[in-house]
Amino acid sequence: MDTPETTTTPEPVVTLSESALKEVKRLINVQGIESGGLRLGVKGGGCSGLSYTINFDEKIGQYDQVFEFDGVRVIIDAKSAIYLQGTQLDYQKDLMGGNFKFVNPNANKTCGCGESFSA
Repeated sequence: MDTPETTTTPEPVVTLSESALKEVKRLINVQGIESGGLRLGVKGGGCSGLSYTINFDEKIGQYDQVFEFDGVRVIIDAKSAIYLQGTQLDYQKDLMGGNFKFVNPNANKTCGCGESFSA
């Protein structure tokens, strides 16, 4: 007897807060981005050892993981996924402007600027 194949969608490595999703959508619209998505990553450097990267990318690599949130694609490379697992991307706006903030449960130590961490 044949059993139907089931496919499971992996849990997203990261989530986006409502304000982050709104800002990413605004930036996509302003910049006229039609393909690819928001690439989140981690690279060596910064005052705590690792630093976050965030940019738009049209290319999706063989080992990238892609998650979609309300029409916004988020691309994460396999190595960065290890450090970003469970992270929420938030966007905070104040009188001086706005910035994205990574809320990472894997960060043992974060620098004062919030752009680098150690795991």
